[in-house]
Amino acid sequence: MDLDLVFLGTSGSMPTAQRAPAALLVRRGGDKLLFDCAEGTQRQLLRSSIGLVELHDIFLTHFHADHVLGLPGMLKTFALRGRELPLTVHGPRGLVDLIGSLRRVLGKLTYPVELVELEPGDVLERDGYRIATFGVAHGVSALGWSLIEANRPGRFDVKGADELGVPNGPERGALQHGKHVMLADGRTVTPEEVVGPARAGRKLVLTGDTAPSEEIVEAAWGADVLVTEATFSDEERERAVETLHQTATQAAELARRAEVGLLALTHLSNRYFGPEIAGEARAIFPETVVPRDFDVIEVPFAERGTPQLVKGGAAHRRERDPVSSSAE
Repeated sequence: MDLDLVFLGTSGSMPTAQRAPAALLVRRGGDKLLFDCAEGTQRQLLRSSIGLVELHDIFLTHFHADHVLGLPGMLKTFALRGRELPLTVHGPRGLVDLIGSLRRVLGKLTYPVELVELEPGDVLERDGYRIATFGVAHGVSALGWSLIEANRPGRFDVKGADELGVPNGPERGALQHGKHVMLADGRTVTPEEVVGPARAGRKLVLTGDTAPSEEIVEAAWGADVLVTEATFSDEERERAVETLHQTATQAAELARRAEVGLLALTHLSNRYFGPEIAGEARAIFPETVVPRDFDVIEVPFAERGTPQLVKGGAAHRRERDPVSSSAE
Protein backbone atom coordinates (compact mmCIF):
# COMPACT_ATOMS: atom_id res chain seq x y z
CA MET A 1 0.00 0.00 0.00
CA ASP A 2 1.63 3.23 -1.18
CA LEU A 3 1.65 6.17 1.21
CA ASP A 4 3.00 9.64 0.48
CA LEU A 5 2.60 13.34 1.20
CA VAL A 6 2.36 15.91 -1.58
CA PHE A 7 3.27 19.46 -0.57
CA LEU A 8 1.00 21.80 -2.53
CA GLY A 9 1.61 24.93 -0.46
CA THR A 10 4.54 25.55 1.89
CA SER A 11 4.60 29.30 2.54
CA GLY A 12 3.51 31.16 5.64
CA SER A 13 0.70 33.66 5.78
CA MET A 14 1.11 34.94 2.23
CA PRO A 15 2.12 33.43 -1.10
CA THR A 16 5.47 34.08 -2.70
CA ALA A 17 6.61 33.58 -6.27
CA GLN A 18 7.95 30.15 -5.33
CA ARG A 19 5.60 29.01 -2.54
CA ALA A 20 1.80 28.90 -2.20
CA PRO A 21 0.05 29.01 1.19
CA ALA A 22 -0.85 25.92 3.19
CA ALA A 23 -2.14 22.78 1.51
CA LEU A 24 -0.99 19.18 1.83
CA LEU A 25 -2.34 16.08 0.09
CA VAL A 26 -1.90 12.68 1.72
CA ARG A 27 -2.29 9.71 -0.64
CA ARG A 28 -2.78 6.22 0.77
CA GLY A 29 -3.66 3.70 -1.88
CA GLY A 30 -6.78 5.08 -3.54
CA ASP A 31 -7.55 7.50 -0.68
CA LYS A 32 -6.67 11.16 -1.21
CA LEU A 33 -6.95 13.37 1.86
CA LEU A 34 -6.46 17.13 1.59
CA PHE A 35 -5.26 18.96 4.70
CA ASP A 36 -5.95 22.70 4.55
CA CYS A 37 -7.04 24.51 1.42
CA ALA A 38 -5.40 27.89 1.10
CA GLU A 39 -5.77 30.41 -1.70
CA GLY A 40 -4.81 28.81 -5.00
CA THR A 41 -4.94 25.18 -3.87
CA GLN A 42 -7.05 24.00 -6.80
CA ARG A 43 -4.64 25.69 -9.20
CA GLN A 44 -1.72 24.02 -7.44
CA LEU A 45 -3.40 20.67 -8.03
CA LEU A 46 -4.01 21.54 -11.68
CA ARG A 47 -0.39 22.59 -12.08
CA SER A 48 0.80 19.32 -10.54
CA SER A 49 0.94 15.85 -12.04
CA ILE A 50 -2.11 14.96 -9.89
CA GLY A 51 -4.79 17.24 -11.30
CA LEU A 52 -7.95 18.40 -9.58
CA VAL A 53 -9.11 14.99 -8.39
CA GLU A 54 -12.56 14.29 -6.97
CA LEU A 55 -11.63 14.58 -3.31
CA HIS A 56 -13.87 12.83 -0.80
CA ASP A 57 -12.40 14.38 2.37
CA ILE A 58 -10.94 17.75 3.29
CA PHE A 59 -9.45 18.36 6.75
CA LEU A 60 -8.90 21.87 8.11
CA THR A 61 -6.47 22.61 10.93
CA HIS A 62 -8.01 26.02 11.70
CA PHE A 63 -9.82 28.88 10.00
CA HIS A 64 -7.18 31.54 9.45
CA ALA A 65 -7.35 32.94 5.92
CA ASP A 66 -4.05 31.41 4.78
CA HIS A 67 -5.51 27.93 5.41
CA VAL A 68 -9.08 28.17 4.08
CA LEU A 69 -9.40 30.85 1.39
CA GLY A 70 -9.13 28.26 -1.37
CA LEU A 71 -12.05 26.22 -0.09
CA PRO A 72 -14.98 28.23 -1.56
CA GLY A 73 -13.39 28.31 -5.00
CA MET A 74 -12.70 24.58 -4.98
CA LEU A 75 -16.23 23.73 -3.83
CA LYS A 76 -17.66 25.94 -6.58
CA THR A 77 -15.41 24.42 -9.24
CA PHE A 78 -16.59 20.94 -8.29
CA ALA A 79 -20.18 22.14 -8.79
CA LEU A 80 -19.41 23.75 -12.15
CA ARG A 81 -18.01 20.39 -13.26
CA GLY A 82 -21.32 18.76 -12.35
CA ARG A 83 -20.02 16.77 -9.42
CA GLU A 84 -22.57 14.51 -7.70
CA LEU A 85 -20.36 12.58 -5.27
CA PRO A 86 -20.70 13.73 -1.66
CA LEU A 87 -17.82 15.59 -0.01
CA THR A 88 -17.01 15.69 3.69
CA VAL A 89 -15.21 18.63 5.27
CA HIS A 90 -13.75 18.04 8.74
CA GLY A 91 -12.52 20.74 11.09
CA PRO A 92 -12.55 22.16 14.61
CA ARG A 93 -15.43 23.94 16.28
CA GLY A 94 -16.78 26.75 14.11
CA LEU A 95 -16.73 24.82 10.82
CA VAL A 96 -20.52 24.93 10.40
CA ASP A 97 -20.56 28.69 10.96
CA LEU A 98 -17.73 29.18 8.50
CA ILE A 99 -19.40 27.28 5.67
CA GLY A 100 -22.73 28.91 6.50
CA SER A 101 -21.17 32.33 6.01
CA LEU A 102 -19.90 31.24 2.59
CA ARG A 103 -23.28 30.12 1.25
CA ARG A 104 -23.85 33.43 -0.53
CA VAL A 105 -20.53 33.01 -2.33
CA LEU A 106 -21.00 29.33 -3.12
CA GLY A 107 -24.56 29.46 -4.37
CA LYS A 108 -26.22 26.14 -5.07
CA LEU A 109 -23.95 23.11 -5.18
CA THR A 110 -24.67 20.01 -7.27
CA TYR A 111 -23.51 17.61 -4.57
CA PRO A 112 -24.00 17.14 -0.82
CA VAL A 113 -21.40 18.55 1.57
CA GLU A 114 -21.22 17.05 5.05
CA LEU A 115 -19.61 19.15 7.77
CA VAL A 116 -18.00 17.35 10.69
CA GLU A 117 -16.82 19.35 13.69
CA LEU A 118 -14.29 17.53 15.87
CA GLU A 119 -12.61 17.99 19.23
CA PRO A 120 -9.09 17.00 20.30
CA GLY A 121 -9.06 13.26 20.98
CA ASP A 122 -11.71 12.35 18.40
CA VAL A 123 -10.96 9.43 16.09
CA LEU A 124 -12.24 8.64 12.59
CA GLU A 125 -12.00 4.94 11.75
CA ARG A 126 -11.13 4.07 8.16
CA ASP A 127 -10.34 0.87 6.30
CA GLY A 128 -6.91 -0.12 7.62
CA TYR A 129 -6.15 3.14 9.42
CA ARG A 130 -7.58 5.81 11.66
CA ILE A 131 -7.38 9.59 11.73
CA ALA A 132 -7.00 11.04 15.22
CA THR A 133 -7.12 14.67 16.31
CA PHE A 134 -5.06 16.41 18.97
CA GLY A 135 -4.89 19.89 20.39
CA VAL A 136 -2.37 22.50 19.26
CA ALA A 137 -1.47 25.90 20.68
CA HIS A 138 -2.42 28.61 18.20
CA GLY A 139 -4.83 30.79 20.16
CA VAL A 140 -7.88 29.82 18.09
CA SER A 141 -9.99 26.72 17.64
CA ALA A 142 -7.45 24.42 15.97
CA LEU A 143 -6.60 20.76 15.52
CA GLY A 144 -3.60 18.66 14.64
CA TRP A 145 -4.16 15.45 12.70
CA SER A 146 -2.57 11.99 12.90
CA LEU A 147 -2.95 9.21 10.35
CA ILE A 148 -2.23 5.90 12.08
CA GLU A 149 -2.29 2.59 10.25
CA ALA A 150 -3.41 -0.63 11.91
CA ASN A 151 -0.81 -3.26 12.75
CA ARG A 152 -0.08 -5.67 9.94
CA PRO A 153 0.18 -9.47 10.25
CA GLY A 154 3.66 -10.81 10.84
CA ARG A 155 5.74 -12.40 8.11
CA PHE A 156 4.61 -15.85 7.01
CA ASP A 157 7.30 -18.49 7.45
CA VAL A 158 7.04 -20.43 4.17
CA LYS A 159 9.88 -22.80 5.06
CA GLY A 160 8.37 -23.52 8.47
CA ALA A 161 4.97 -24.20 6.90
CA ASP A 162 6.60 -26.59 4.41
CA GLU A 163 8.32 -28.47 7.22
CA LEU A 164 5.05 -28.79 9.13
CA GLY A 165 3.30 -30.12 6.02
CA VAL A 166 0.87 -27.23 5.57
CA PRO A 167 -0.34 -27.50 1.96
CA ASN A 168 -0.36 -24.53 -0.39
CA GLY A 169 -3.85 -23.06 -0.50
CA PRO A 170 -6.53 -21.81 1.86
CA GLU A 171 -4.89 -23.39 4.92
CA ARG A 172 -1.98 -20.97 4.69
CA GLY A 173 -4.34 -18.04 4.22
CA ALA A 174 -6.26 -19.08 7.32
CA LEU A 175 -3.06 -19.19 9.36
CA GLN A 176 -2.10 -15.72 8.16
CA HIS A 177 -5.50 -14.49 9.37
CA GLY A 178 -4.93 -15.90 12.84
CA LYS A 179 -6.90 -19.14 12.56
CA HIS A 180 -5.85 -22.66 13.61
CA VAL A 181 -5.67 -25.26 10.85
CA MET A 182 -6.17 -29.02 11.10
CA LEU A 183 -4.08 -31.06 8.66
CA ALA A 184 -5.13 -34.26 6.91
CA ASP A 185 -3.24 -36.38 9.46
CA GLY A 186 -5.14 -34.81 12.34
CA ARG A 187 -2.40 -32.48 13.56
CA THR A 188 -3.29 -28.87 14.39
CA VAL A 189 -1.05 -26.02 13.31
CA THR A 190 -1.39 -22.70 15.11
CA PRO A 191 -0.64 -19.25 13.65
CA GLU A 192 2.14 -18.76 16.18
CA GLU A 193 4.08 -21.62 14.59
CA VAL A 194 4.31 -20.05 11.13
CA VAL A 195 3.50 -16.34 11.49
CA GLY A 196 5.89 -13.85 13.05
CA PRO A 197 4.93 -11.03 15.42
CA ALA A 198 2.62 -8.30 14.18
CA ARG A 199 4.33 -5.45 12.32
CA ALA A 200 3.49 -1.85 13.06
CA GLY A 201 1.75 0.26 10.45
CA ARG A 202 2.91 3.73 9.47
CA LYS A 203 2.13 6.98 11.25
CA LEU A 204 1.96 10.54 9.94
CA VAL A 205 1.42 13.60 12.13
CA LEU A 206 0.43 17.05 10.81
CA THR A 207 0.23 19.93 13.28
CA GLY A 208 -0.81 22.92 11.21
CA ASP A 209 0.09 26.26 12.82
CA THR A 210 1.16 25.98 16.43
CA ALA A 211 3.46 27.05 19.19
CA PRO A 212 5.53 24.24 20.73
CA SER A 213 3.53 22.02 23.09
CA GLU A 214 3.66 18.74 24.98
CA GLU A 215 0.58 17.61 23.05
CA ILE A 216 2.64 17.53 19.87
CA VAL A 217 5.34 15.38 21.47
CA GLU A 218 2.71 12.94 22.69
CA ALA A 219 0.80 12.80 19.40
CA ALA A 220 3.97 12.50 17.29
CA TRP A 221 5.67 9.85 19.42
CA GLY A 222 7.38 7.36 17.09
CA ALA A 223 5.81 8.84 13.94
CA ASP A 224 7.39 8.03 10.60
CA VAL A 225 6.91 11.65 9.52
CA LEU A 226 6.10 14.78 11.49
CA VAL A 227 4.98 17.76 9.38
CA THR A 228 5.01 20.92 11.41
CA GLU A 229 5.58 24.60 10.97
CA ALA A 230 8.81 26.61 11.19
CA THR A 231 7.51 30.07 10.46
CA PHE A 232 10.61 31.70 11.94
CA SER A 233 14.28 31.09 12.59
CA ASP A 234 15.42 31.14 16.20
CA GLU A 235 16.57 34.77 16.01
CA GLU A 236 12.85 35.62 15.75
CA ARG A 237 11.83 33.53 18.78
CA GLU A 238 10.14 36.49 20.48
CA ARG A 239 8.05 37.08 17.38
CA ALA A 240 7.14 33.38 17.32
CA VAL A 241 5.98 33.58 20.93
CA GLU A 242 3.87 36.66 20.21
CA THR A 243 2.11 35.04 17.26
CA LEU A 244 1.89 31.49 18.64
CA HIS A 245 4.10 30.05 15.94
CA GLN A 246 7.40 28.22 16.35
CA THR A 247 10.98 28.41 15.18
CA ALA A 248 12.99 25.78 13.33
CA THR A 249 14.95 25.10 16.51
CA GLN A 250 11.78 24.55 18.53
CA ALA A 251 10.32 22.24 15.88
CA ALA A 252 13.54 20.20 15.79
CA GLU A 253 13.49 19.86 19.57
CA LEU A 254 9.95 18.48 19.40
CA ALA A 255 10.97 15.98 16.71
CA ARG A 256 13.99 14.85 18.72
CA ARG A 257 11.92 14.32 21.87
CA ALA A 258 9.17 12.49 19.96
CA GLU A 259 11.74 10.22 18.24
CA VAL A 260 10.16 10.66 14.82
CA GLY A 261 11.70 9.24 11.66
CA LEU A 262 11.64 12.39 9.53
CA LEU A 263 10.81 16.02 10.28
CA ALA A 264 9.29 18.10 7.45
CA LEU A 265 9.17 21.84 8.06
CA THR A 266 6.67 24.03 6.27
CA HIS A 267 4.74 27.34 6.61
CA LEU A 268 7.91 29.40 6.10
CA SER A 269 7.78 33.16 6.45
CA ASN A 270 8.50 34.94 3.17
CA ARG A 271 11.78 36.23 4.61
CA TYR A 272 13.31 32.75 4.30
CA PHE A 273 14.25 30.61 1.32
CA GLY A 274 14.53 27.24 3.08
CA PRO A 275 18.21 26.30 3.45
CA GLU A 276 18.67 28.54 6.51
CA ILE A 277 15.66 26.93 8.21
CA ALA A 278 16.91 23.45 7.33
CA GLY A 279 20.40 24.16 8.66
CA GLU A 280 19.09 25.47 11.96
CA ALA A 281 16.86 22.45 12.51
CA ARG A 282 19.44 19.88 11.40
CA ALA A 283 21.84 21.09 14.06
CA ILE A 284 19.42 19.53 16.55
CA PHE A 285 17.58 16.92 14.47
CA PRO A 286 19.58 15.81 11.41
CA GLU A 287 16.68 13.99 9.75
CA THR A 288 15.01 17.23 8.69
CA VAL A 289 13.76 18.38 5.28
CA VAL A 290 12.19 21.64 4.15
CA PRO A 291 9.95 20.72 1.20
CA ARG A 292 9.12 23.11 -1.59
CA ASP A 293 5.83 23.17 -3.46
CA PHE A 294 5.29 19.94 -5.46
CA ASP A 295 7.86 17.98 -3.45
CA VAL A 296 6.72 14.56 -2.24
CA ILE A 297 7.67 12.50 0.80
CA GLU A 298 7.32 8.77 0.17
CA VAL A 299 6.68 6.68 3.28
CA PRO A 300 7.48 2.97 2.82
CA PHE A 301 6.88 0.26 5.37
CA ALA A 302 9.73 0.13 7.87
CA GLU A 303 11.18 -3.09 6.45
CA ARG A 304 11.49 -1.41 3.04
CA GLY A 305 13.37 1.68 4.13
CA THR A 306 12.89 5.13 5.61
CA PRO A 307 10.80 8.10 4.41
CA GLN A 308 12.41 9.93 1.52
CA LEU A 309 11.95 13.40 0.05
CA VAL A 310 11.45 13.36 -3.72
CA LYS A 311 12.15 16.86 -5.00
CA GLY A 312 9.57 17.93 -7.54
CA GLY A 313 7.91 14.52 -7.24
CA ALA A 314 4.49 15.96 -8.15
CA ALA A 315 5.65 18.64 -10.55
CA HIS A 316 3.89 18.59 -13.88
CA ARG A 317 6.37 17.54 -16.51
CA ARG A 318 5.38 19.00 -19.85
CA GLU A 319 6.60 17.57 -23.12
CA ARG A 320 8.88 19.86 -25.03
CA ASP A 321 7.18 22.12 -27.51
CA PRO A 322 7.66 20.79 -31.02
CA VAL A 323 10.30 22.62 -33.01
CA SER A 324 9.26 23.73 -36.46
CA SER A 325 11.46 22.39 -39.24
CA SER A 326 10.51 25.20 -41.56
CA ALA A 327 12.66 28.25 -41.94
CA GLU A 328 11.36 31.41 -40.33
